[in-house]
Amino acid sequence: MTDVDAYCRELEGYLCRKNDGHLIRITGPAFERVVAWARQGIPLKVAEAGMDRYFERHYRRGPRRRPVRIDFCDADVLDAFDDWRRALGISGAVPDPAGGPDVEEPVQAARRARRSLASQIESALSRLTVLRGSDQSGQMIGPALDAAVRALDALQPAAARARGDAREAVLLRVASTEVELVAAATAALSDADRAGLEKEADAELAPFRQRMAPEAYAQSRRAAIDRLVRLHFGLPDLGV
Repeated sequence: MTDVDAYCRELEGYLCRKNDGHLIRITGPAFERVVAWARQGIPLKVAEAGMDRYFERHYRRGPRRRPVRIDFCDADVLDAFDDWRRALGISGAVPDPAGGPDVEEPVQAARRARRSLASQIESALSRLTVLRGSDQSGQMIGPALDAAVRALDALQPAAARARGDAREAVLLRVASTEVELVAAATAALSDADRAGLEKEADAELAPFRQRMAPEAYAQSRRAAIDRLVRLHFGLPDLGV
């Protein structure tokens, strides 16, 4: 069971940091909105990722005139939650129109502006190159980052013109590169860090576990741990 008060305090602190120290209390309707996020099982990091999406657009609009309230971030938080559920293979529970128990409903694919495969690979390469020079990731998983950069760099010429089966072949090679990179990053974790990420994955999935088959839960748990490993090292999501 999510500690709703602690959940709200964490997001209030995160909102304060994003607002450059300006404290906007989560009270009244805003509190009810955040409580709804907690009751839906939206993990803290997913809610924060949704807030980041709003702030990125906010920053692009130029000099800020007033602090952001958390209710402004609602749509982005819900979108981030849908993305998280889709990535982990978690369906949603919706009320049965006939009045029976809640029924499972798959998360629909999000409609997003489609970037070219080449531009997505270029963006991933830029991020990996920055990580290679960082103090933490570069030292711990430098060889794996080098291997991923070489693999993606070799795919760029084909990605620019790939269509149909050729595009699918490039996507498969990108996916294979990501699997190898995440595996290397996981292996580089200390025992304490690995146990911490596993505990965090279990906590994120706890609201959904009872309605998941054992096989589905195991698959979602693995995906959740991989996602947290990527966040731990700042790795880009190569699911292009």
